[in-house]
Amino acid sequence: MEDVDPLGTRPTVVQIEDLTRWNLTALLETRENENNSEDFHPFPWRNDLNAKIILWCGDVTTLDVHAIVHSTNEKLNDKSIETETLYAKAGQELVDEIRNNVRICKTGEAKLTKGHKLLARYVLHTVGPRYNVKYITAAESALYSCYRNVMQLVRENSIKSVALYPIHSTKRSYPVNEGAHLAIRTIRRFLEKYGDDIETIIFCCNEESIDAYLKILPLYFPRNETEERIAVTELPLDIGNEDGEPVIPERQIRIMDKPTLAAMRKSSLEGFEETVDLNKEFATSTIVEVGRHPFAKMEENPDTHKKSHMYGKTTDEQREQDNKRRYERYLKRAKTEDLTDIAALKCLYRTGTDKFGRPVIVFVGKFFPVNTVDLEKAFLYLIRVLEPIVEKDYVVVYFHTQSTAENHPTMNYLKNAYCVLDEKYKKNLKAFYVVHPTWWSKLTTWYFTTFTASDLKNKVYNLKGVQYLYGTISPDQLDVPSFVINYDTEINGFRYYVPPEQEEATGL
Repeated sequence: MEDVDPLGTRPTVVQIEDLTRWNLTALLETRENENNSEDFHPFPWRNDLNAKIILWCGDVTTLDVHAIVHSTNEKLNDKSIETETLYAKAGQELVDEIRNNVRICKTGEAKLTKGHKLLARYVLHTVGPRYNVKYITAAESALYSCYRNVMQLVRENSIKSVALYPIHSTKRSYPVNEGAHLAIRTIRRFLEKYGDDIETIIFCCNEESIDAYLKILPLYFPRNETEERIAVTELPLDIGNEDGEPVIPERQIRIMDKPTLAAMRKSSLEGFEETVDLNKEFATSTIVEVGRHPFAKMEENPDTHKKSHMYGKTTDEQREQDNKRRYERYLKRAKTEDLTDIAALKCLYRTGTDKFGRPVIVFVGKFFPVNTVDLEKAFLYLIRVLEPIVEKDYVVVYFHTQSTAENHPTMNYLKNAYCVLDEKYKKNLKAFYVVHPTWWSKLTTWYFTTFTASDLKNKVYNLKGVQYLYGTISPDQLDVPSFVINYDTEINGFRYYVPPEQEEATGL
């Protein structure tokens, strides 16, 4: 397709009229009555929105549009081919305007200047975040702010056509696929609200990003009914809120009555909750009183509540049905997709049974490469392994042995995965053994089982050695990696005594 061919020869000026709109890149199908109207489609097929989208590969400065986006650094002097080309074509006037009027642009902000000698009337400068696996949520929030602030300027200045170059850059270590998901869904949500204010949005790619956009764009802008149904099964766990903003439950804040008393009451946690943002460099906490004041209870969106009753269902019932449908979609994918690369990691497998006849699932933390593995496929593999056994009681053994920060998924990922899993996974889990825990793993477990999975709190057991498992799981029923045995022998000795009361404490 000429519009996305990275090797094609480009003219000096590229007119919008010469580019193919997204709605015309596939043969449209007629909607049929056989479509299941009960299915939930977060990004339904809308031909009117697709007609505003263009996917194109080339030099953004050659596009004859009202505005182009310039992804740069805080001082707007990024040493990249895109920045150098932009300044060369815009002339000294743009450099002078930036030096005199803009000067600096902070991460997540967007600043508008004239285009001067460019074909575009305006340039929208913005600074994408640096990506660090320790602060993923901060990077996601900053990147969302970039796109949101750019589109705000577009709307405020009555810009009808804009070319969006990817703000997330590999130069700042931001993964291409994750950045594309956030960018496209934010634009989708913007068009749903303000589509009448803009005529054309061009996703302008290069050789590095074009494949990701070709793969991900149909998930948020499906071009027909079939593509819409497929998209529902392939969307990531976090699809953002109604604006496309990443949902970060850990940052929800409720206000207590008479907050000045919080410090005096901090020593007692009864009747209180502690909200901790583990994704910040410095953890902060807010003590909030539960259920003591009407303002401490968050009311539902009245429109959502009204809508649920219009369809004869309470909000809880509707949420339960939505969760069930979502899990069924993941289950279908887990049964059909090729997950051999995840299986090859040998980080999750079924072993024997415990002394009560309950199947045992083993997870080896050290073998789980969070930074390189496809987390979506890892979640599908989890469903594939557990689905056959969760109809009845089962137990999980997690070897935390010698795992590092490179093996720990984010709290947000864990919460989303937990919320998607069917209720039987939580109800029938009878014990979760953490072998060789660390201070950090204990803190994480406490936080997760306090604020997200309180029903699992009494099912988690921290064990300092493998032999503490033998009170409920016979050695011949447990497949333990050799490095775990070696480490256990090193810190606990070849054999060590397990008190009877400790054995009793590890079983249900």
